[in-house]
Amino acid sequence: MTQPSPASQHQLPPGSITNRLGVLFMRCLASLPLSWVRALGWLLGQVLHLVAARRRRIALTNWALCFPEQSDAERARAVRRHFVFFAQAWLDRSWLWEASDATIRRRLQLTGDLQALAGVDPTVLFAPHFVGMDAGWTALTAHLERRFCGIYAEQLNADVDRWMSQGRQRFGEPHIVAMRQGLKPLVAALRQGLPLYLLPDMDYGTRDSVFVPFFGVQTATITSLSRFARMARARVVPVVSRLTKDGYQVTVHSPWAHYPTGDVEADTATMNTYLEGFIRATPEQYYWVHKRFKTRPEGEASFYAGL
Repeated sequence: MTQPSPASQHQLPPGSITNRLGVLFMRCLASLPLSWVRALGWLLGQVLHLVAARRRRIALTNWALCFPEQSDAERARAVRRHFVFFAQAWLDRSWLWEASDATIRRRLQLTGDLQALAGVDPTVLFAPHFVGMDAGWTALTAHLERRFCGIYAEQLNADVDRWMSQGRQRFGEPHIVAMRQGLKPLVAALRQGLPLYLLPDMDYGTRDSVFVPFFGVQTATITSLSRFARMARARVVPVVSRLTKDGYQVTVHSPWAHYPTGDVEADTATMNTYLEGFIRATPEQYYWVHKRFKTRPEGEASFYAGL
Protein backbone atom coordinates (compact mmCIF):
# COMPACT_ATOMS: atom_id res chain seq x y z
CA MET A 1 0.00 0.00 0.00
CA THR A 2 2.63 2.50 0.97
CA GLN A 3 5.25 3.80 -1.41
CA PRO A 4 9.04 3.52 -1.29
CA SER A 5 11.41 5.48 0.86
CA PRO A 6 13.99 7.72 -0.84
CA ALA A 7 16.59 5.06 -0.04
CA SER A 8 15.13 2.71 -2.66
CA GLN A 9 17.73 0.68 -4.53
CA HIS A 10 16.22 1.51 -7.93
CA GLN A 11 17.27 4.69 -9.69
CA LEU A 12 14.27 6.84 -10.54
CA PRO A 13 14.22 9.39 -13.36
CA PRO A 14 14.74 13.00 -12.29
CA GLY A 15 11.66 15.05 -11.53
CA SER A 16 10.25 17.35 -14.19
CA ILE A 17 9.09 20.92 -13.66
CA THR A 18 5.52 19.82 -14.34
CA ASN A 19 5.63 17.19 -11.63
CA ARG A 20 7.22 19.57 -9.16
CA LEU A 21 4.52 22.12 -9.85
CA GLY A 22 1.92 19.39 -9.37
CA VAL A 23 3.32 18.53 -5.95
CA LEU A 24 3.45 22.23 -5.05
CA PHE A 25 -0.19 22.61 -6.10
CA MET A 26 -1.23 19.71 -3.86
CA ARG A 27 0.68 21.20 -0.94
CA CYS A 28 -1.14 24.49 -1.44
CA LEU A 29 -4.51 22.71 -1.47
CA ALA A 30 -3.84 21.30 1.99
CA SER A 31 -4.46 24.69 3.59
CA LEU A 32 -7.87 25.22 1.99
CA PRO A 33 -11.18 24.36 3.68
CA LEU A 34 -12.30 20.83 2.90
CA SER A 35 -15.43 22.12 1.16
CA TRP A 36 -13.24 24.02 -1.32
CA VAL A 37 -11.08 20.96 -2.02
CA ARG A 38 -14.18 18.84 -2.57
CA ALA A 39 -15.72 21.47 -4.89
CA LEU A 40 -12.54 21.48 -6.96
CA GLY A 41 -12.67 17.68 -6.98
CA TRP A 42 -16.25 17.78 -8.23
CA LEU A 43 -15.17 20.02 -11.11
CA LEU A 44 -12.14 17.86 -11.90
CA GLY A 45 -14.32 14.74 -11.87
CA GLN A 46 -16.69 16.26 -14.41
CA VAL A 47 -13.76 17.13 -16.67
CA LEU A 48 -12.19 13.67 -16.35
CA HIS A 49 -15.52 12.03 -17.11
CA LEU A 50 -15.69 14.07 -20.29
CA VAL A 51 -12.11 13.75 -21.57
CA ALA A 52 -11.06 10.29 -20.29
CA ALA A 53 -13.29 8.47 -22.76
CA ARG A 54 -11.44 5.15 -22.59
CA ARG A 55 -11.59 4.97 -18.80
CA ARG A 56 -15.25 6.01 -18.91
CA ARG A 57 -16.04 3.13 -21.27
CA ILE A 58 -14.13 0.68 -19.06
CA ALA A 59 -16.07 1.85 -16.00
CA LEU A 60 -19.38 1.54 -17.87
CA THR A 61 -18.46 -1.99 -18.96
CA ASN A 62 -17.60 -2.99 -15.41
CA TRP A 63 -20.77 -1.44 -14.05
CA ALA A 64 -22.95 -3.20 -16.62
CA LEU A 65 -21.40 -6.57 -15.73
CA CYS A 66 -21.90 -6.04 -11.99
CA PHE A 67 -25.30 -4.33 -12.10
CA PRO A 68 -27.06 -5.75 -15.18
CA GLU A 69 -30.47 -4.88 -13.74
CA GLN A 70 -29.80 -1.15 -14.16
CA SER A 71 -30.69 0.89 -17.23
CA ASP A 72 -28.12 2.62 -19.42
CA ALA A 73 -29.13 5.97 -17.91
CA GLU A 74 -28.66 4.68 -14.36
CA ARG A 75 -25.23 3.31 -15.23
CA ALA A 76 -24.18 6.57 -16.87
CA ARG A 77 -25.18 8.59 -13.79
CA ALA A 78 -23.40 6.18 -11.47
CA VAL A 79 -20.17 6.27 -13.48
CA ARG A 80 -20.25 10.07 -13.57
CA ARG A 81 -20.56 10.08 -9.76
CA HIS A 82 -17.67 7.63 -9.58
CA PHE A 83 -15.41 10.00 -11.50
CA VAL A 84 -16.29 12.75 -9.02
CA PHE A 85 -15.48 10.56 -6.01
CA PHE A 86 -12.27 9.43 -7.72
CA ALA A 87 -11.14 13.03 -8.31
CA GLN A 88 -12.14 14.19 -4.84
CA ALA A 89 -10.23 11.36 -3.20
CA TRP A 90 -7.15 12.14 -5.28
CA LEU A 91 -7.18 15.82 -4.27
CA ASP A 92 -7.78 14.80 -0.66
CA ARG A 93 -4.28 13.37 -0.67
CA SER A 94 -3.16 16.99 -0.38
CA TRP A 95 -4.40 17.37 3.19
CA LEU A 96 -3.88 13.70 4.05
CA TRP A 97 -0.16 14.14 3.50
CA GLU A 98 0.34 17.85 4.20
CA ALA A 99 -2.24 19.15 6.72
CA SER A 100 -1.63 19.31 10.45
CA ASP A 101 -1.88 16.18 12.55
CA ALA A 102 -4.93 17.60 14.32
CA THR A 103 -6.72 18.28 11.02
CA ILE A 104 -6.06 14.79 9.74
CA ARG A 105 -7.22 13.05 12.91
CA ARG A 106 -10.37 15.22 13.00
CA ARG A 107 -11.31 14.41 9.38
CA LEU A 108 -10.58 10.69 9.62
CA GLN A 109 -13.17 8.86 11.71
CA LEU A 110 -12.01 5.38 12.72
CA THR A 111 -14.94 3.19 13.79
CA GLY A 112 -15.99 -0.42 14.15
CA ASP A 113 -14.33 -3.30 15.93
CA LEU A 114 -11.16 -1.50 17.02
CA GLN A 115 -10.55 -4.21 19.60
CA ALA A 116 -9.78 -6.52 16.68
CA LEU A 117 -6.56 -4.55 16.19
CA ALA A 118 -5.50 -4.59 19.82
CA GLY A 119 -2.68 -6.87 20.92
CA VAL A 120 -0.07 -8.49 18.70
CA ASP A 121 -1.93 -11.35 17.00
CA PRO A 122 -0.87 -11.82 13.34
CA THR A 123 -3.43 -9.91 11.27
CA VAL A 124 -4.01 -9.34 7.57
CA LEU A 125 -6.10 -6.26 6.81
CA PHE A 126 -8.34 -6.78 3.79
CA ALA A 127 -8.48 -3.25 2.32
CA PRO A 128 -10.53 -3.21 -0.90
CA HIS A 129 -9.88 -0.70 -3.68
CA PHE A 130 -12.28 2.02 -2.66
CA VAL A 131 -11.29 5.58 -3.58
CA GLY A 132 -10.50 6.25 0.09
CA MET A 133 -7.92 3.49 0.47
CA ASP A 134 -5.15 6.01 1.27
CA ALA A 135 -7.37 7.58 3.91
CA GLY A 136 -7.87 4.14 5.44
CA TRP A 137 -4.13 3.59 5.77
CA THR A 138 -3.62 7.06 7.24
CA ALA A 139 -6.49 6.63 9.72
CA LEU A 140 -5.02 3.40 11.05
CA THR A 141 -1.50 4.74 11.40
CA ALA A 142 -2.62 8.09 12.84
CA HIS A 143 -5.18 6.84 15.37
CA LEU A 144 -3.67 3.58 16.61
CA GLU A 145 -0.46 2.93 18.48
CA ARG A 146 0.18 -0.36 16.71
CA ARG A 147 2.81 -0.40 13.98
CA PHE A 148 1.58 -1.49 10.51
CA CYS A 149 3.14 -3.07 7.44
CA GLY A 150 2.57 -1.93 3.87
CA ILE A 151 3.62 -2.94 0.35
CA TYR A 152 4.84 -0.38 -2.18
CA ALA A 153 5.65 0.05 -5.86
CA GLU A 154 7.82 2.91 -7.00
CA GLN A 155 6.36 5.83 -8.92
CA LEU A 156 7.96 6.70 -12.25
CA ASN A 157 8.72 10.29 -11.28
CA ALA A 158 11.19 10.92 -8.46
CA ASP A 159 9.44 14.01 -7.08
CA VAL A 160 6.03 12.36 -7.00
CA ASP A 161 7.55 9.18 -5.56
CA ARG A 162 9.23 11.11 -2.75
CA TRP A 163 6.09 13.11 -1.92
CA MET A 164 3.87 10.02 -1.83
CA SER A 165 6.42 8.06 0.18
CA GLN A 166 6.78 10.72 2.83
CA GLY A 167 3.02 11.25 3.04
CA ARG A 168 2.21 7.60 3.52
CA GLN A 169 4.91 7.15 6.15
CA ARG A 170 4.21 10.23 8.27
CA PHE A 171 2.48 8.36 11.11
CA GLY A 172 3.42 5.33 13.14
CA GLU A 173 6.81 4.48 11.56
CA PRO A 174 5.30 1.76 9.32
CA HIS A 175 7.36 -1.14 8.04
CA ILE A 176 7.64 -0.79 4.26
CA VAL A 177 8.29 -3.75 1.95
CA ALA A 178 8.95 -3.40 -1.79
CA MET A 179 6.92 -5.60 -4.09
CA ARG A 180 10.10 -6.97 -5.64
CA GLN A 181 11.19 -8.39 -2.26
CA GLY A 182 8.58 -11.14 -2.45
CA LEU A 183 6.61 -12.88 0.28
CA LYS A 184 9.20 -13.70 2.95
CA PRO A 185 9.60 -10.25 4.55
CA LEU A 186 5.83 -9.80 4.59
CA VAL A 187 5.21 -13.12 6.29
CA ALA A 188 8.00 -12.35 8.77
CA ALA A 189 6.42 -8.98 9.59
CA LEU A 190 3.03 -10.63 10.09
CA ARG A 191 4.49 -13.19 12.47
CA GLN A 192 6.12 -10.36 14.42
CA GLY A 193 2.68 -8.83 14.99
CA LEU A 194 2.61 -6.09 12.33
CA PRO A 195 -0.80 -6.02 10.58
CA LEU A 196 -0.40 -6.14 6.79
CA TYR A 197 -2.52 -3.67 4.79
CA LEU A 198 -3.38 -5.74 1.72
CA LEU A 199 -5.33 -4.78 -1.43
CA PRO A 200 -5.86 -8.09 -3.25
CA ASP A 201 -8.97 -7.26 -5.31
CA MET A 202 -7.34 -6.65 -8.70
CA ASP A 203 -6.85 -8.61 -11.91
CA TYR A 204 -3.12 -9.36 -12.25
CA GLY A 205 -3.47 -12.14 -14.81
CA THR A 206 -3.49 -15.89 -14.26
CA ARG A 207 -0.36 -16.14 -12.13
CA ASP A 208 -1.23 -16.88 -8.48
CA SER A 209 -4.90 -16.40 -9.36
CA VAL A 210 -8.05 -18.47 -9.52
CA PHE A 211 -11.31 -17.88 -11.34
CA VAL A 212 -14.07 -17.32 -8.79
CA PRO A 213 -17.39 -15.45 -8.97
CA PHE A 214 -17.49 -11.69 -8.56
CA PHE A 215 -20.96 -10.26 -9.07
CA GLY A 216 -21.79 -13.50 -10.87
CA VAL A 217 -18.89 -13.26 -13.34
CA GLN A 218 -15.99 -15.71 -13.24
CA THR A 219 -13.14 -13.36 -12.38
CA ALA A 220 -9.38 -13.87 -12.16
CA THR A 221 -8.61 -13.10 -8.50
CA ILE A 222 -5.25 -13.31 -6.77
CA THR A 223 -5.09 -15.66 -3.80
CA SER A 224 -2.74 -13.60 -1.63
CA LEU A 225 -5.25 -12.96 1.17
CA SER A 226 -5.75 -16.66 1.84
CA ARG A 227 -2.07 -17.49 1.36
CA PHE A 228 -0.77 -14.79 3.71
CA ALA A 229 -3.32 -15.70 6.36
CA ARG A 230 -2.36 -19.37 6.13
CA MET A 231 1.42 -18.88 6.10
CA ALA A 232 1.40 -16.47 9.04
CA ARG A 233 -1.50 -18.14 10.86
CA ALA A 234 -3.13 -14.74 10.79
CA ARG A 235 -6.66 -13.47 11.19
CA VAL A 236 -8.30 -11.48 8.39
CA VAL A 237 -9.81 -8.14 9.42
CA PRO A 238 -11.55 -6.07 6.70
CA VAL A 239 -11.00 -2.30 6.68
CA VAL A 240 -13.38 -0.32 4.46
CA SER A 241 -12.91 3.39 3.76
CA ARG A 242 -15.76 5.65 2.65
CA LEU A 243 -15.58 9.29 1.59
CA THR A 244 -17.99 11.51 3.57
CA LYS A 245 -18.89 15.20 3.64
CA ASP A 246 -16.57 15.80 6.61
CA GLY A 247 -13.67 13.58 5.50
CA TYR A 248 -13.68 9.78 5.67
CA GLN A 249 -15.25 7.06 7.74
CA VAL A 250 -12.88 4.12 8.07
CA THR A 251 -14.59 1.01 9.46
CA VAL A 252 -12.73 -1.88 11.02
CA HIS A 253 -14.87 -5.01 10.67
CA SER A 254 -14.69 -8.04 12.94
CA PRO A 255 -12.28 -10.85 11.99
CA TRP A 256 -13.69 -13.47 9.66
CA ALA A 257 -14.52 -16.72 11.39
CA HIS A 258 -13.08 -19.98 10.04
CA TYR A 259 -10.77 -18.19 7.60
CA PRO A 260 -8.58 -19.40 6.00
CA THR A 261 -9.98 -22.87 5.51
CA GLY A 262 -7.07 -24.51 3.71
CA ASP A 263 -9.00 -24.41 0.40
CA VAL A 264 -7.47 -21.44 -1.42
CA GLU A 265 -10.13 -21.29 -4.11
CA ALA A 266 -12.97 -21.39 -1.60
CA ASP A 267 -11.25 -18.75 0.53
CA THR A 268 -10.83 -16.45 -2.47
CA ALA A 269 -14.48 -16.90 -3.42
CA THR A 270 -15.41 -15.98 0.16
CA MET A 271 -13.32 -12.83 -0.12
CA ASN A 272 -15.22 -11.79 -3.25
CA THR A 273 -18.55 -12.46 -1.57
CA TYR A 274 -17.67 -10.15 1.31
CA LEU A 275 -16.32 -7.61 -1.16
CA GLU A 276 -19.60 -7.53 -3.08
CA GLY A 277 -21.40 -6.64 0.13
CA PHE A 278 -18.99 -3.79 0.88
CA ILE A 279 -19.36 -2.47 -2.67
CA ARG A 280 -23.16 -2.53 -2.66
CA ALA A 281 -23.18 -0.19 0.36
CA THR A 282 -21.52 2.63 -1.67
CA PRO A 283 -20.95 1.31 -5.20
CA GLU A 284 -19.84 4.60 -6.77
CA GLN A 285 -16.82 4.72 -4.47
CA TYR A 286 -15.29 1.45 -5.67
CA TYR A 287 -12.43 1.61 -8.17
CA TRP A 288 -14.20 0.96 -11.48
CA VAL A 289 -11.80 2.53 -13.98
CA HIS A 290 -9.45 -0.46 -14.24
CA LYS A 291 -10.15 -3.61 -16.25
CA ARG A 292 -11.40 -5.77 -13.38
CA PHE A 293 -12.47 -8.56 -15.76
CA LYS A 294 -9.51 -8.33 -18.15
CA THR A 295 -8.30 -11.94 -17.80
CA ARG A 296 -10.83 -14.43 -19.11
CA PRO A 297 -11.03 -18.24 -18.90
CA GLU A 298 -9.59 -19.94 -21.95
CA GLY A 299 -11.87 -19.54 -24.94
CA GLU A 300 -13.89 -16.62 -23.57
CA ALA A 301 -13.93 -13.32 -25.46
CA SER A 302 -12.73 -10.11 -23.83
CA PHE A 303 -15.28 -7.77 -22.31
CA TYR A 304 -13.07 -4.84 -23.31
CA ALA A 305 -12.70 -5.34 -27.07
CA GLY A 306 -11.37 -2.14 -28.59
CA LEU A 307 -10.47 -0.66 -25.21
